[in-house]
Amino acid sequence: MFVLAASAASADSRVFIIANQADGYGVDQCLAMGEKCGAHAARSYCQSRDFAQASSYRRVDPDEVTGSVPTTAAANCTHAGCNDYVAITCQR
Repeated sequence: MFVLAASAASADSRVFIIANQADGYGVDQCLAMGEKCGAHAARSYCQSRDFAQASSYRRVDPDEVTGSVPTTAAANCTHAGCNDYVAITCQR
């Protein structure tokens, strides 16, 4: 019974889809490109939402996101990457 409870607890995960907005520090590019430097940013994002770790992070095409994606922010954007999104999978 303990093994069953432990596996259920470890399976608690959630995927967050966030806009890949340039912040001037390059963190967004690390996340979007899946580079090693994004691991810390992804972990910090998960920890800020009461998750223990980030199991993965990657760039997501807007077509992959269900529902509506706001176009007002992209319309006012003057740099590359305004329509990019990042998926971060967090685990407890």
